[in-house]
Amino acid sequence: MAFDVLHAADLDWQERDAPPGTEPRRHAIVTDAAQLTKSRARMWRYPAHTQGRRHIDPDQEEVFVPLRGTLTLLLEDPPQRVDVEPGGVVAVHPGTPMQARNETEEKNQRSDEGWRMRTPVLGTTN
Repeated sequence: MAFDVLHAADLDWQERDAPPGTEPRRHAIVTDAAQLTKSRARMWRYPAHTQGRRHIDPDQEEVFVPLRGTLTLLLEDPPQRVDVEPGGVVAVHPGTPMQARNETEEKNQRSDEGWRMRTPVLGTTN
């Protein structure tokens, strides 16, 4: 088959470690389910008031596509706040300090797509 169709409800969602007293973020690896061979993919769910770790990806771009809710990204150093809603896209280039956050009262869900300079990705990198 030349394509695969996936639905969030059918994916295997896993929790990420969270600080005590906070709800964990969840992610589903899309790579295998979509039979991707030249890219990787991950979908994320961020509960209200949660954040990912601040990091730099030296090798690949990451593309963020909010599916529901407002995604806040802190990009560069010093951090510049970028808010993106469903229908928006943010491309973060290699070597850019970044952190993804949900600063709202509602859950947000996003798909991340990142491309290695050598080979591509939909989702986050690891």
